[in-house]
Amino acid sequence: MSTTVVDLFKAASQLDEADRAALAGLLLESLDQPPNTGVEAASAEEIERRTAQIDAGEVELVSWHDIRARLLAPDHAGQKP
Repeated sequence: MSTTVVDLFKAASQLDEADRAALAGLLLESLDQPPNTGVEAASAEEIERRTAQIDAGEVELVSWHDIRARLLAPDHAGQKP
């Protein structure tokens, strides 16, 4: 990384979470790659499928707080979620 990028990263790291997320989104958009319609369509189908499962009560929802705690637990190695 060049010094300029490191300096930019240090400055951006001082932003609050919402501003860092907005900056990350803008940087990703600036890469200006054409959308992959096949991936977008598959993602939309997966979202619909998962939403239907949630609405039907077919899946157990787990909070990010609980998932994070499991991942950071000392005995996490080798555990299945």
